[in-house]
Amino acid sequence: IKDLYNNEIVAYKISRRNDLKLVIDTLEKAIKHRNVKGILLHSDQGIQYTSRTYHQLLEKYQIKVSMSRKGNCWDNACIESFFSHFKSECFHLHTFQTASEVKDAVHQYIHFYNHERFQKKLNNLSPYQYRTQAA
Repeated sequence: IKDLYNNEIVAYKISRRNDLKLVIDTLEKAIKHRNVKGILLHSDQGIQYTSRTYHQLLEKYQIKVSMSRKGNCWDNACIESFFSHFKSECFHLHTFQTASEVKDAVHQYIHFYNHERFQKKLNNLSPYQYRTQAA
């Protein structure tokens, strides 16, 4: 889950499957770490995001839902941009032998992305620096 205010990755989970459990676990992780009441959470129209369980969780925490129109990839450009950076700056630079190595690389990259990787749009600050400076 990416915060568009400062491009910070607020919550993520790693799984072998892109299923409802992964989505719910990620959302619950975000709920534990941030005040989510009233936020707008955007997703595509995948089956995980149209499920009753997902919508009940959003309702419970007063999270507003936003979904892409069918076949419109532009709505997800911000997260696709993150994955493009992730792939070119991390994933494609290594050869992984185990799932554990992949998980470690993901954790390290997201920490780097949030705390060290400056972004021009954020006045050459990292997402974390931008958020804490604003606070």
